[in-house]
Amino acid sequence: MKPGSKDKRYPILITGRELKELQRFSWQMVEAFGLDRRIEKYRGTRPIGLYRWDMECLIDVIEMALVDPKEYPRQTGPGYEAMKTLCERLKQLKDQAYAELGRR
Repeated sequence: MKPGSKDKRYPILITGRELKELQRFSWQMVEAFGLDRRIEKYRGTRPIGLYRWDMECLIDVIEMALVDPKEYPRQTGPGYEAMKTLCERLKQLKDQAYAELGRR
């Protein structure tokens, strides 16, 4: 999807364990028009700008990973907690994006 003139990027800094875990699942983002490559190349030194549809894709990928018993057999541990925290942060940012969209 090509962004329109009024589409806005929302910055979010993803570092450490969150980034490492997210990059494990970048292959599931191949239908997201380059989001997979952006996540693979992202190093977490600066905030990454995400559009609303990018956030939706990331949230879907993370939620699928969190319920997959092959990926996280026990719903505990640093990897699982990092992904859960990242998912919540992305949901808050997505809600902010849609709230701003509704005010236009």
